Amino acid sequence: MTILVTGGAGFIGSNFVLDWLSQSDEPVINLDALTYAGNRENLASLDGDARHIFVQGDICDRALIDSLLATHQPRALVHFAAESHVDRSISGPGAFMKTNVDGTFTLLEAARAYWSALDGEAKAGFRFHHVSTDEVYGSLKPSDPPFAETNPYEPNSPYSASKAASDHLVRAWHHTYGLPVVTTNCSNNYGPYHFPEKLIPLMIVNALAGKSLPVYGDGQQIRDWLYVTDHCSGIRAVLAGGRLGETYNIGGWNEKANIDIVKTVCALLDELKPSADGPYARLITYVKDRPGHDRRYAIDARKIERELGWRPAETFETGIRKTVQWYLDHPEWVARVQSGAYKDWVSKQYA
Repeated sequence: MTILVTGGAGFIGSNFVLDWLSQSDEPVINLDALTYAGNRENLASLDGDARHIFVQGDICDRALIDSLLATHQPRALVHFAAESHVDRSISGPGAFMKTNVDGTFTLLEAARAYWSALDGEAKAGFRFHHVSTDEVYGSLKPSDPPFAETNPYEPNSPYSASKAASDHLVRAWHHTYGLPVVTTNCSNNYGPYHFPEKLIPLMIVNALAGKSLPVYGDGQQIRDWLYVTDHCSGIRAVLAGGRLGETYNIGGWNEKANIDIVKTVCALLDELKPSADGPYARLITYVKDRPGHDRRYAIDARKIERELGWRPAETFETGIRKTVQWYLDHPEWVARVQSGAYKDWVSKQYA
């Protein structure tokens, strides 16, 4: 038995591969294009491990996907590969359409051809697991209930629109062709190996370097925060027992305003690695809000708990402490992922 994972060198994908192989000997075929946020170093602990086969390639390459499916005969395809940063989608939406829409279409067509040729138990057991985001649901008002799986889609950024499109494709391939799919929509992930363009790692990295901590607008944008290994366990639960064609929200039950996240990171750094120049909160700087910035996301994760018995193991307090400590313990990883192009982009984005 084997699974094929796309985007398995990115933040969530690499955590999933590491988590999977820490609990199972079932091999993983790991396909990743190694764009700027894909990092083989995330998977260094698997070097020489025969259970992990890494393939550098693009999910839009149909011939490659067909070859991998034919050669390795996976029982499941777990699809993480995506362009995922809202800010980058605003400045360059084309890449998001190509990867998130065209790439998902290519995978679905390859998976459909592969699955259609299977027989018996292999055909009945195959799964296409699509990993998506809560951002497809749009933005909530302060008094609105959290997003449920039945919420209408109202994407507000090129990123969320591209993910909404991919979700709709997955649904259509199930209802039209019978492809055995499941979809999960997660809230904001955080944890080890998070590329430092996103809020939490950017705050940690900038604070340690004595740089400003840029906070969009008034900092009162609210997100639900999910520790990445909890997300991985939720995906495993849905892959194992989710009903075909269904969507499951995976959330952390942790609604926090961005400014409170930043202040929490500063307080932990004050405790774990104090600065001689004073509290890290002195570096907080408010910058112009980004266009179309959603005000609040929140996930109602009762369905996955009710049907599959899943709940997050980490509180925000335990997860954020683990995250800050990981970055303190891995300065070499941080230094190597901050290329010149990355620094130029951050400088321009938060000017």
